[in-house]
Amino acid sequence: MTNARTTYRENNVRGATAVRLVILLYEQLIQDLTQAAQAIEQNDIGLRTKLINHAILVIGHLQSPLDFDHGGKVAKDLEHFYNALRQNLVQVQFFPSKAGIQQLITDVLAVREAWLEVDQAENPSVAAAAGTAPSGPSDLEGEPVRVDWKG
Repeated sequence: MTNARTTYRENNVRGATAVRLVILLYEQLIQDLTQAAQAIEQNDIGLRTKLINHAILVIGHLQSPLDFDHGGKVAKDLEHFYNALRQNLVQVQFFPSKAGIQQLITDVLAVREAWLEVDQAENPSVAAAAGTAPSGPSDLEGEPVRVDWKG
């Protein structure tokens, strides 16, 4: 199964536009956070740590190509969003909260939606065929962790 999954991901990435690659990173981030919420529920500290660390790595991949010279306010807003997201992930790592993870997923989904709209505008036929990731986990409880971001 791992080989089939790897092959699928490689085929999905091969030939993808820059915007589509960003969307794929957002989908990976959502997957990591969803699984981290499940690890919190199961009190699996090792898995939670691994998934949150991977999510932080994905954020680094999203953040590193930001072009502040040409990206203007959008690049600065994304930089702030990624920094706040990383900070909140570290907080959830030390103070596990399913509601905190749910709020982060909600925030990531909102920004991912904007990227999907860009992809749709640039490639109407490709974006419709590409599909979308699940909207996020349900039935998560407790106090949410808010990303302090103004975009």
